Amino acid sequence: MAQIAPSILSSDFSKLGEEVLDITAKGADLVHVDVMDGMFVPNISYGAPVMKSLNRLETAPYDVHLMVDRPERYVADFMTDKTAYITVHQEACIHLDRTIHQIKELGAKAGVALNPGTPVVMLEDVLEIVDLILIMSVNPGFGGQKFIPRALDKIRRLDQMRRENGFHYLIEVDGGVNAQNAAALREAGTDILVAGSAVFKAEDRAEVMRLIKGE
Repeated sequence: MAQIAPSILSSDFSKLGEEVLDITAKGADLVHVDVMDGMFVPNISYGAPVMKSLNRLETAPYDVHLMVDRPERYVADFMTDKTAYITVHQEACIHLDRTIHQIKELGAKAGVALNPGTPVVMLEDVLEIVDLILIMSVNPGFGGQKFIPRALDKIRRLDQMRRENGFHYLIEVDGGVNAQNAAALREAGTDILVAGSAVFKAEDRAEVMRLIKGE
């Protein structure tokens, strides 16, 4: 069984608090917070004040995904007592090792994301210290895109490297995840499944999340 982190990018922003409380009550393990700057990705989403507006609510912990240039400038802004993970992109970090340590020193677990065109080999030198690896199974920037199947090969390779070397990172996948492909993703070694449209647009959110998690 995997964990599920519904992405609030697909929620109804006019009632964001209600939406996050709803998915938490129906089985969400994490709240996935997609942050876009219009530079690293071709879209703008929201910033730390929007996320922090949820702090007073009894929600699942935050899984923050910074799709921004030079994310080290913003890491501290997204650190709250509800922030479990902060994930930055390998492609956006000049000093990735330093940024990983920055996140850990602030008290969150550190994740690194890879775009579809970036090979796993780019992370070999940080696998021992990173807590989470996020495989993008769409090109980041927009919700509702179609899953890119070759992401499965990356997940299998990361899972094999983890088992062979005794690494402890979790594997997360984001992009086009739904009840139809979740089983293959779990079998490949995925620990956390990010789902946006599949959850927020479902008639029965609790049932869809159960199916995606493999309960």
